[in-house]
Amino acid sequence: MIKERKDLNFLFLTKRIERFMKCIPDDWQDGYDNVVVCCTVENQDRADYRLPIYKAAPVKHKIIICEPILERIDLRPYDIGSWVGEVVVGGESGYEARPCHFDWVTEIRDLCVKSDVSFWFKQTGAKFVKDGRLYHIGRQFQHSQARKAGINFKI
Repeated sequence: MIKERKDLNFLFLTKRIERFMKCIPDDWQDGYDNVVVCCTVENQDRADYRLPIYKAAPVKHKIIICEPILERIDLRPYDIGSWVGEVVVGGESGYEARPCHFDWVTEIRDLCVKSDVSFWFKQTGAKFVKDGRLYHIGRQFQHSQARKAGINFKI
């Protein structure tokens, strides 16, 4: 269906990038033009495990998803400017959400700007820390509050 519907774009998100090569069709080569594969990394441990596999994967269009971001994540070792089209960052939602620190978000954003990679701050999460203050943000406002930060970057 994906090959037949070239008029549509398909977006796949995974935390299991190590399984990717087992799941692609025989004619995949370096991917289809209408497919974006996103790899989720929520902390440094998962970034260090998943991103080398993801970087090596034959995919034309790649997005790194740091959501929910659970700690500071350093993407500098992965030279994102050479292979990533966009990085998305967002906090965790829900009653038991862990905090999202604005400093973590802006560090990744600054790297994206420096690397000429698009950046999207998708949502603050339920517990958002900025300038040392913890804010409790209702689910209905998490996306709009992220937009109000005005830090998205599009290339």
